Amino acid sequence: MTVRTILAGSLILTSACAPAADWPQWQGPKRDNVSSSTGLLKQWPDGGPPLLWKRSGIGAKGYSTVAIAGGLIYTTGSPHSGKNVITALNMNGAVKWQRDNGPEFLKSHGGARATPTIDGGSLYVLSGMGRLGCFDARTGEEKWAVNLVESCGGKVPTWGYSESVLIDGEKVFVTVGGTKAGMAAFNKKTGAAVWQSEPVLAASYCPPLLVEFGGVRQVVTGTGLAFVGVRAGDGKILWRFPSTNRWKVHATTPVFSDGGVFLTSGYGTGSFRLDFTVKEGNVSVAQVWKDANLDNHYGGVVLVDGFIYGYGDRGGWTCLDFKTGVVKWTSKAFGKGSATYADGMLYCYAEGDGAMALVPATPEKFEVVSRFKVPSGGRNPYRAHPVVCDGRLYVRHSDVLYCYDVK
Repeated sequence: MTVRTILAGSLILTSACAPAADWPQWQGPKRDNVSSSTGLLKQWPDGGPPLLWKRSGIGAKGYSTVAIAGGLIYTTGSPHSGKNVITALNMNGAVKWQRDNGPEFLKSHGGARATPTIDGGSLYVLSGMGRLGCFDARTGEEKWAVNLVESCGGKVPTWGYSESVLIDGEKVFVTVGGTKAGMAAFNKKTGAAVWQSEPVLAASYCPPLLVEFGGVRQVVTGTGLAFVGVRAGDGKILWRFPSTNRWKVHATTPVFSDGGVFLTSGYGTGSFRLDFTVKEGNVSVAQVWKDANLDNHYGGVVLVDGFIYGYGDRGGWTCLDFKTGVVKWTSKAFGKGSATYADGMLYCYAEGDGAMALVPATPEKFEVVSRFKVPSGGRNPYRAHPVVCDGRLYVRHSDVLYCYDVK
């Protein structure tokens, strides 16, 4: 199947030089949740695909998934020390190094949540308590760190900072939600502040997306009370689309295509498409359609051949037409969870029981062709998103990372 990513306008590739076999940040090289792996199994053996290795000791309190770059695998967790601990593994699952990034968020659903971002030989990660750290990706040596609470008046959200930070050129972007800045950009080499936006944006667990359309580069994200577009160059808030829910949670990364952006969140918010209009550098948005079924909580969505796939609390697993918003199917035949896409198939991971399902990505119907149970690695729900990279499926549960051969 051909994955449709760029037509009118363009999605900025934040790791454009990454090798095809790398997955250097949240949702992959393009932040579109689409793997370049091909030649993968269309059906798994009974009991699931072969397990290549498993690695414990990555931090029992953790929902972070993996980033993969330069022959190393990275994730974060929180062991009994209560720290935000970064682990680097080689491709055989052996620990290369571990470093801590300050105290971790340990209250409701506590533990590490952000996925590291790898860029130019450095690793960037935000702890749940707001410490943005930069480390040497090969050795783990710390290069610089910024505390968002201290430097920007940041306010730790109800469930901790959860953003997997975004990089564009020399800048690292992060939603602060503070009294001094709503969003901030830092120099990726030094940690020095580049700009701070108006302090009117509340951090809301959303890994942002960098989009260019009509000659304007903008960071698109969800905040506590609205979805917004912030100009990448200087932090100006270009547009604001009011949207909230009972918990002020907007945790799903936006999807951009054809001059429009798909946005969704849970608690009955639903999903909708906004189209951009650019005039003399100013950007406005207009709602094209709205859907109630796909109110995605935090499991993520993926765009394939013009159709959006994901789990909605109201509709269950849902497929809808990106252009029109027409729902093609809904199904609750498999539990709520997260998903990623590779080689014509959706890899769906149920948060309640750890079941992993292989589902053809087609608007015709939802059909589980294979499934298996990921072993328990602790007490937490199964909320770390699956990753398919270079013919391997990486699945994390709590303190254990599992690596399966799906070629």
